[in-house]
Amino acid sequence: MSAVNTSAQSRFHSVETAPENSAVQEQAIAVFRGPHQPATDIAAKVQALETLLTGAAAEFDSIALASSLAAEDNVLFDVIARLKLNIRVFSLNTGRLHQQTLDVAPALQTKYGQTVQWFEPQAEAVETYVNTKGRDAFYESTALRKECCGIRKVEPLARALKGAKAWVTGQRQAQAATRAELPVREFDVDRGIEKFNPLANWSEADVWTYVRQFDVPVNKLHFEGFPSIGCEPCTRAITIGEDIRAGRWWWEDPTSKECGLHNANLKK
Repeated sequence: MSAVNTSAQSRFHSVETAPENSAVQEQAIAVFRGPHQPATDIAAKVQALETLLTGAAAEFDSIALASSLAAEDNVLFDVIARLKLNIRVFSLNTGRLHQQTLDVAPALQTKYGQTVQWFEPQAEAVETYVNTKGRDAFYESTALRKECCGIRKVEPLARALKGAKAWVTGQRQAQAATRAELPVREFDVDRGIEKFNPLANWSEADVWTYVRQFDVPVNKLHFEGFPSIGCEPCTRAITIGEDIRAGRWWWEDPTSKECGLHNANLKK
């Protein structure tokens, strides 16, 4: 588990509390967020979310949230912290994340008093890939990109979920074509455990309404046109009219873009 640097707190703000260039930030978020909804519009969804996570924590004595530290995952973190649920929270430090993403973890700890557990790739596997294929070989083919994701994400996830009976994700149906039929609850065949996607039916507007209402810390890259944030070399900002995940592996076919953490999405 990495050390926490609380000095990063000042760099993070919810949509409501961004002190500088707030109009510019609002405009950037509007590119992918859609119109703001009154909090009352999602009251039932918030209640259902709290009920689902409370039930999941009661049903499974070993359950974990896999967090990419994106807005969706931070919404789930907020519920877990507010309701004091026994759900472990972890994140995968691939070694290629934006600094802004890494800085979210201490911001969450400062607000909630709860840490994020970090899992990193095996150094030898990364070294072998870099020396034999090239540091940025993932641009050359989908196979090489998936191999990189396997080393930096899939293998660490297996270690992070070792002993867990269920896990939670921040996936949403509206994020990508591969997630259009995403269920709220499913059985993860690849890992042999239960899997919850509590925000499956939430819209981008729902997420940001919650962020506003509960003053949830978010990655400042969201204010710069990044609705979906992965590794730095594999993520770009999007423009008006583009799909929410258009900035992820933008050189690949959008109907089959997944990193390997959620392979079941490609089988639906």
